[in-house]
Amino acid sequence: MLKTSLAHFKIKLKSLLPIVQGGMGVGVSAHRLAGTVASLGAMGTISSIDLRRHHPDLMEQTGRSRDKELINAANLVALDREIQAAKKIAGGKGMIAMNVMRAISQYVGCVRQSCESGADALVVGAGLPLDLPDLTREYPDVALIPILSDARGISLLLKKWMRKNRLPDAIVIENPRYAAGHLGAASIEQINDPHFSFSRVLKSTLELFKELKIERESMPLIVAGGIHTHEQVRDMLSLGASAVQLGTAFAVTEEGDAHPNFKSVLAQARPEDTVTFMSVAGLPARAVKTPWLVNYLEKEEKMRRRAKPQQCTVGFDCLQECGLRDGNPKAGQFCIDTQLGFALEGDVKRGLFFRSSERLPLGNAVRPVRELMQYLLTGILPENQPLAI
Repeated sequence: MLKTSLAHFKIKLKSLLPIVQGGMGVGVSAHRLAGTVASLGAMGTISSIDLRRHHPDLMEQTGRSRDKELINAANLVALDREIQAAKKIAGGKGMIAMNVMRAISQYVGCVRQSCESGADALVVGAGLPLDLPDLTREYPDVALIPILSDARGISLLLKKWMRKNRLPDAIVIENPRYAAGHLGAASIEQINDPHFSFSRVLKSTLELFKELKIERESMPLIVAGGIHTHEQVRDMLSLGASAVQLGTAFAVTEEGDAHPNFKSVLAQARPEDTVTFMSVAGLPARAVKTPWLVNYLEKEEKMRRRAKPQQCTVGFDCLQECGLRDGNPKAGQFCIDTQLGFALEGDVKRGLFFRSSERLPLGNAVRPVRELMQYLLTGILPENQPLAI
C-alpha cells in the first residue's frame, strides 16, 4: 500500500487511492497490470476485449476458426481466468474492475460473466449503458461505473437509472480532447469543444447532484484524459474530482500486459506523433502514427467510397456496428480486432497503437507501476529519473 497525503475515496465501502488504471484492449490491460495496481491499494482494470489472445490453449482452439460461438465462449473462459489471476495478485487489496464496451456484440455476455467471475466493478463506456442496472440486478455487490464525457450524458443516465432504483457507484468523466482509443465525441470536429473541459463538467455534475439530491460522497467522480503530473492530480481533486484515471501511462509500465515493442512505441511517441481518425465503431479515436495507420489514412477516402457490407474477416462480430463489415462509409474501413491484435504482439508495422495526446508522467521510461503511482501521488520521481519533458 502506497502512502500519500491525498484523500482516499470510497466505492462500495472500499477505501482506494485516488489513482485509477483505465481499461485498454485488445489485451493491453489484463491480469498482471490490473492485479498489480490493485495490490497497491488502487483500482486496476481489465479490458474484456478478445482476452483469449493471452491464452495459448484458447488461441489454439480458435485461432483459425470462423465459429462465432466457439470464439465467444473462449473469450468468456479467458475473461474468467483473467479476473481470477488478477485477484490472486491483488491479494484482497484495492479493486479489480472489468471494462466492457457497450458497443461490442458480446456486451451482455461479458457483463454477466464478469459478475459471475467475481469482478469488483464494471466500467462501461462507448455508448450509454442504460440497461446495466437490469443486467446486474442479481449482483448488488458489483460496483457499476459508467464512462461519460459531458454533463448532458450524465444527467440522462442518472435520471434513467433512478427510475430503476439504482445509482452509479462512481462515474468516469473522460475528456475526448486528450484521451486515447475511442473518444466520447460524435465527430473529430467536436473533440476540442470546451463543453468537455473537466472544470465545466465537474461543476455542472456537482450542481446536478444537488438538484437530484445525490450526496456527493456517494458517487465519486473520476476524471480521465491527459493527466500526467502530480500537480494535475492535485488540481483535479481541488475541482471536485475524487480520483484521476490514466491509461497510456500504465500501458508502458513493466507490468503492462502488452509486448515490450508495444510499450516502446507508446513511450517513444511524442504528442505530435498522435492522430485522431474515425474508427470502425463510428467514433473518433486517437493513436500513434505508425506505418499501418499512415498508410490506412492515405487510402481511407478511397476505401470509404467503395464501402459495402461484407463478411467479418475474423470469424466473429466484435462490434455491434462495424464500418468495414456493415459497409458504413462514415466509419473506419479496417478490422480493429486484427490491428489491435498486431499491436498487442508488438508488430510495429501492422499494429494500431492507441495513445493519449499528452506526454507521459515518466517520459519515455518503462518503469514499475509502483514508481508511476508514487510520482502521481506524491510528486516524487524515481531515483535517477529526470522530469518528463
